[in-house]
Amino acid sequence: MQPIPSRLSYLFLHLFAFCYYTQVTNQSPPNFTQHVSEQSKVTDRVSRRLIRIYQLYSRTSGKHVQVLPNKKINAMADDGDVHAKLIVETDTFGSRVRIKGAETGFYICMNKRGKLIGKKNGQGRDCIFTEIVLENNYTALRNARYEGWYMAFTRRGRPRKGSRTRQHQREVHFMKRLPKGQQPAHPSHHRPFDFIHYPFSQRTKRTRYSSER
Repeated sequence: MQPIPSRLSYLFLHLFAFCYYTQVTNQSPPNFTQHVSEQSKVTDRVSRRLIRIYQLYSRTSGKHVQVLPNKKINAMADDGDVHAKLIVETDTFGSRVRIKGAETGFYICMNKRGKLIGKKNGQGRDCIFTEIVLENNYTALRNARYEGWYMAFTRRGRPRKGSRTRQHQREVHFMKRLPKGQQPAHPSHHRPFDFIHYPFSQRTKRTRYSSER
């Protein structure tokens, strides 16, 4: 009568192993796309921030976005205007940025009424915009705090309320342009690498001698 319990234990062990294997194999693989989307919404305070300098050309007004000393934002600046030079700071490893005027130091932000305003402190989410590259190669800037609200300007260059904007509208389309007179760095202008010749040690001499043979 002794073999029966051991046989039952053996069967229960196999049944447990089979259930565990079924549970592990049925688990869905990690969703990397969802992970990237969630991390892109979190401010990155660890990595070094990337800073770019460019102008924003408005598709509707035909002018450039500018940040004025009175904290007003419009799209009436000519190419090369001192107030059209923008400093763009990355907020995450994704495409969220903070934009401020290089001359005034005011950040472009959006208040609860959807109006664009300038702020000295741009740490709030109302001063963060997500860069969205569209199919027509223009860029749309969606506010991080007010989802679905975009930076937009009318044909006269006046700011449009974010609550009245949609991604397909021409008013929210911009083109990044370098400031007038600033040319992109050409690969031929880069300084060549400097090769440092270290003295041979006994080990490197043996390795070099064996490879030549």
